[in-house]
Amino acid sequence: MSSLQASVSRLLTFSCVDGPGNRLVLFLQGCNFRCPSCHNPHTIGECDHCGDCLAVCPSGALSRVGQRVIWDEALCTQCDACLDVCPRSASPKVGEMSVEQVVAVVRRYAPLLTGITVSGGEATLRLPFLVALFGAIKGEADLAHLTCLVDSNGFLAEAGWRRLLPVCDGVMVDLKAWKESVHLSLTGRSRGRVHDSLRLLARAGKLAEVRLLHIPGQSDLLEHCAELASLLAELGPVPVRINGFRRHGVRGEARLWSSATPSELAQFADALRDRGCRSPIGLPAL
Repeated sequence: MSSLQASVSRLLTFSCVDGPGNRLVLFLQGCNFRCPSCHNPHTIGECDHCGDCLAVCPSGALSRVGQRVIWDEALCTQCDACLDVCPRSASPKVGEMSVEQVVAVVRRYAPLLTGITVSGGEATLRLPFLVALFGAIKGEADLAHLTCLVDSNGFLAEAGWRRLLPVCDGVMVDLKAWKESVHLSLTGRSRGRVHDSLRLLARAGKLAEVRLLHIPGQSDLLEHCAELASLLAELGPVPVRINGFRRHGVRGEARLWSSATPSELAQFADALRDRGCRSPIGLPAL
């Protein structure tokens, strides 16, 4: 089994909101988008061990050993003061896990699981680890029934998807804006590769869900609903989930943005249906 490692921000042994059924969810550290709306901004950057977090830790869970900041989980009270002060949107509480270690955790809970979802940050930034992990799960007789999903921003290039898809059961992709200028302002990246990924995954039968983000006064998907509905029709009967922006956990300018209301999200869903969208559309639970 592979000894490849990845930086893990968090591991949830059970989740019912990260894909179908009961799922183990692995959140990997690091993201190539810079979204002001991110609810987990501490998963964006990589810790450079600068030490800014040492002085604000009230429990002494952080210390410097040589040139590295070390986290003592036993002393940590999860106050997250270290996350709030980090200038890199990183976390000193990230740990390295090997494929072998993750598979061991998956095996422990496998009888209660439907599958595993790898999220982030952006999971596909750790492509060799992801391919090795899913391949290992598929290669174990007692784990092969588990589905392997990825939660992604869709920015992986085609060659990368071609490596991943043979061992991946599906990908959930976020679409956060329509116009290039708006996508750049909301993610820091071009929209082109995201659209390419949606089409590639749909053709391969591996597009598990399209997730649309509505940010009142900031995003433009509702404004370009006709073009969006046309793209969704091209992708086929892929489930669509409309997510509304919430200020919880965000930093910077996004703390002043308006949250999406249930009526606004319902209006968005109705607009898509009125323009011919036949995909099943999900809305957040009230």
